[in-house]
Amino acid sequence: MEVGPPTPMLDDLSRPYWDGARNGKLVVQRCAACGRFINWPRPACRFCLSDVLTFEEMSGRGTLYSYTITRQAFHPWFVDRVPYVVATIELEEQKGLMLVANLVECDDTGIRVGMPVEVVFVDVGPELTLPSFRPVAAGGVK
Repeated sequence: MEVGPPTPMLDDLSRPYWDGARNGKLVVQRCAACGRFINWPRPACRFCLSDVLTFEEMSGRGTLYSYTITRQAFHPWFVDRVPYVVATIELEEQKGLMLVANLVECDDTGIRVGMPVEVVFVDVGPELTLPSFRPVAAGGVK
């Protein structure tokens, strides 16, 4: 019996994020009152406490803020997928707007904090698409 990937618990707050990813769009919650982006989704703005929040499509560009190379599987689905890189990406739309995702299409030796990255969408199951990031090389995509 094949084991599937761990899947997120969908609720009214997170569903737009996952639906966006499935449609090839990176969307992040934004406060209509103060204009700040908020990640992870929540019922009220963490900056001004407004509850008037929407989701907006991001450019998908950012920089690598930090990362770790995962070498041990924490779930049976990952056994044949290690090592893989889990990264914190600072999105270009707002200083301090961080998103945790996999870093793909990059050799471990080529990773450096501060490098420019762009979103790509990886289908890992019939109902799950993960926003992931890959390096952007000078003059184009690596």
